[in-house]
Amino acid sequence: MKKLIERRAGLVVLLNSMLEAVKTENRAFTEEEAKKFDETEAEIRQLDATIKAEERAKGIADLPAPQAASKAEQLTQEQIEERAFADFIGGKITEMRAGEQNIDWTNGASTVPTTIAKRIIDAAVDMCPILAGAEVYHEKGTLKIPKWTKANSTHDVTVAYATEFTPLTADSGKFTSVDLGGYLAGALVLIGKSVINSSAINVTNFVINKIAEKVAQFLEQELLKGSGSSAAQGATKTSNVVTTGTALAIGLDDLIALQAAVKQKYQKNSCWTMTSNTFTALKQLKDGDNRPLIQPDVTAEFPFRLLGKPVHLSDNMDEIGGNKLAVLYGDYSGLSVNFREDIGIEVLREAYHTQHAIGIDAWFEFDSKVTDEQKLAVLKIKAS
Repeated sequence: MKKLIERRAGLVVLLNSMLEAVKTENRAFTEEEAKKFDETEAEIRQLDATIKAEERAKGIADLPAPQAASKAEQLTQEQIEERAFADFIGGKITEMRAGEQNIDWTNGASTVPTTIAKRIIDAAVDMCPILAGAEVYHEKGTLKIPKWTKANSTHDVTVAYATEFTPLTADSGKFTSVDLGGYLAGALVLIGKSVINSSAINVTNFVINKIAEKVAQFLEQELLKGSGSSAAQGATKTSNVVTTGTALAIGLDDLIALQAAVKQKYQKNSCWTMTSNTFTALKQLKDGDNRPLIQPDVTAEFPFRLLGKPVHLSDNMDEIGGNKLAVLYGDYSGLSVNFREDIGIEVLREAYHTQHAIGIDAWFEFDSKVTDEQKLAVLKIKAS
């Protein structure tokens, strides 16, 4: 700051000397002198602003540093809500700390805090591989997903060899849409208060896993098979169907044909989905060198691969039987899911008081349909 003040003082002396010169000579500033005067005055004003800024900064620096936040004040929002949530379902009153807010509830019900609800949703996704791999949307109303198809069986956009001065033949395909609406679904889980009151149980994690398990089981069933025309449609509703060559059995050739039914560009993220019984039957299949088709893979979460791709097991797939859709293969992103209403979780304490339990319900509105037939293929078992 000292140099700035010295510079300012020198410029003030310069201005005064310029004024004294014109007074002595009894004349006005020349054009060059007027310009020099204005520039010097402008620099003085800039120096004044800089000096004042430094003085303010010095005043701030001299203020005492704020004390380090206490351990309680360092809690994240998620930790605060988790503590309040655990106290709430246990019937306790949370000890309030600065900046915290207790869970409000009326008529014996309370909406679960956002961070807890998000953990429930994340856990449900982790338990449901097809939901984790599907294209998921969160749009209100009816979601229209465009789909390109041929105009009819003979008309589509084509590329062919051509010769100069010969006009190209015009043709076209068309856009259709797959509409995703919303179907309301709910789940209710009862948890005994004796479990909640046990000091050995992490109440929050227990609740999250229980409600997420129920939601995941339902969603996996619907996203794989669906429940009819008045409900969400599952991935096995793809029109890309391969039928086994032998009745009531699956052979190596059937699996090769099923895998080949998915376009090469979608093979990277493809996988197999089947029941554990179907998996056991396929595990007994051998190749030409008498080696099992299904090989262990120590790098995978479920350590088996079939024809180079991971295997997911689900009780929601059909068992081997006549006209059953027993094996799904492909990239789950061929299925689109729209959550018109995100999963909302509520705790019900009074409704089940006479059962010495609390209820936790989950409501959501969703729809699903196959939107890319090239990504998914299903194996149908020949009846006879």
